[in-house]
This record gives sequence, C-alpha cells and structure tokens, in this order.
Amino acid sequence: MDSQELAKYIEATNGISKPWLLIQLRLKKLQERRSTMAEHEYLQEIEQLHQELMRLGEWWRGIEDEVF
Repeated sequence: MDSQELAKYIEATNGISKPWLLIQLRLKKLQERRSTMAEHEYLQEIEQLHQELMRLGEWWRGIEDEVF
C-alpha cells in the first residue's frame, strides 16, 4: 500500500481523528522519499516520528476491543 492508498483508507474509515494512523501515513511518505534524502535528514525525521508516537502513550487502554 502506498501513501495515497493509505490516505484514502484513513479518510474512508474516519481515521483522520486517530493520530497513530496519521503518524503511520507520515512514515509511509517518508519511506517513499528516502531515496531523495540525505541519510542524516532521514534519521532526523525517523527520530521525530518516533518521539511523536511515544508521546501518544498507551492510547489503546480501555478501548482495546474497538481498535484491535
């Protein structure tokens, strides 16, 4: 699945309000751009995405049945 297909899926399933899906979309877009980026730029963006994902915390607590 490329980033456009993922974006359509997120939109179709009302995933725009789910930050973990938006991080996944950003990761996919970053993967698609990797060949045009310097290694240090790529690593910086990966680190930034990782930090944002970690700030989400345990978002699934209490809604496991809905999201898994």
